[in-house]
Amino acid sequence: MRCGEVLSRTKSTLIFAPVIQSGLSFLVIVFLASLIIQLVFFALLLWGITRKNTPTVTDEPPPVTVLVCAHDAEENLRKLIPRLLQQEYPNFEVVVVDDRSNDATYDFIRELSETDKRVKVVRVEHLPNHVNAKKYAITLGIKAAANEWILLTDADCIPQSSGWITAMSRYMDAGAQFVLGFSPYEKQPGLLNLFIRFETLFTAIQYMGFANLGMPYMGVGRNLAYRKSWFLANKGFNTLLNVTGGDDDLYVNRHVTRSTVRVCAGEASLVYSKPKQSLGAFFAQKKRHLYAGKKYRLPHKLVLALFMGSYGLTWLTGLLLLGTNFASMQVAALLAFRSISLAWLVHRAAVKLAVSFAAYAVPFLDILFVFYYLSTAPVALFSKRVKWTN
Repeated sequence: MRCGEVLSRTKSTLIFAPVIQSGLSFLVIVFLASLIIQLVFFALLLWGITRKNTPTVTDEPPPVTVLVCAHDAEENLRKLIPRLLQQEYPNFEVVVVDDRSNDATYDFIRELSETDKRVKVVRVEHLPNHVNAKKYAITLGIKAAANEWILLTDADCIPQSSGWITAMSRYMDAGAQFVLGFSPYEKQPGLLNLFIRFETLFTAIQYMGFANLGMPYMGVGRNLAYRKSWFLANKGFNTLLNVTGGDDDLYVNRHVTRSTVRVCAGEASLVYSKPKQSLGAFFAQKKRHLYAGKKYRLPHKLVLALFMGSYGLTWLTGLLLLGTNFASMQVAALLAFRSISLAWLVHRAAVKLAVSFAAYAVPFLDILFVFYYLSTAPVALFSKRVKWTN
């Protein structure tokens, strides 16, 4: 190489050195700031999710209506309804809304209602124009309910124990309007199932943890209770008719307050659900959930955006710094510390919620979660509409 070329390259390096150094400094600042935000959130959520919730109902338990909406769900209902009727609770009924099923769903529930007066069936034969099927079915079921407290679950769910209604009812005190429960997915072989269970547990850590910290923002309709009078007084889903889905999380988000929400955790309160069997079905489901999140109240969106934004930035900037070989040992150590902190949070939450989860897999799932979120969140954010399977 000629001397002139060496001098030219040296000069170019000197010119761009400050720019490179400035870029690395910016990456370091963003990385450290995101990491600190993450650790603060982890600490807060750990405090929130492990906080002891003392049951508030000490007198006679309130009458409860268990509401199930079903579409072509005969097979699932034949498993669910007997488990519901085995609930050890003094005063409850089961209302099943058959939403235009093509199988024998209606016949099965109608015959059962003739032999057990605790079972009621409501049939949807025609769906009004521009009305969401699930919201319409829930509305009809609530209107048909004989009791003030409505306890919702899905046809493909199964309560963990015969004490499910009892566990949830212990938080249905005079000041409560909403009771949030947890609905994990069944454990099955495979990486997809492991990731689904991790994502579901991580979501529960957030909505139950934030609720215990005084910022309730959503609930899950597979295990959720609220008052019939509250629903009717606030005109049901009227403000959500133009939104696909949102019959659980958005409804809670629009109406819940820190003084009217209760959080129920523990083995007796669990309701297990069947997980998706394909990656495409899972992504479609989560896209709908994230799409509904765009409609949350502004303070909730800002907090969640800060949490999830810092989640992605921590890994993105950390990996970029590792790629530049700049302070790679320190960056790797900090990323490892963050993953271990998350694993501890997940472990403690699993113990509190009475579910089993392999905490040692969290660092690997942590990385997968970043790619999952970055691939689904932008699609949901910029989508104007999402499809809803009925």
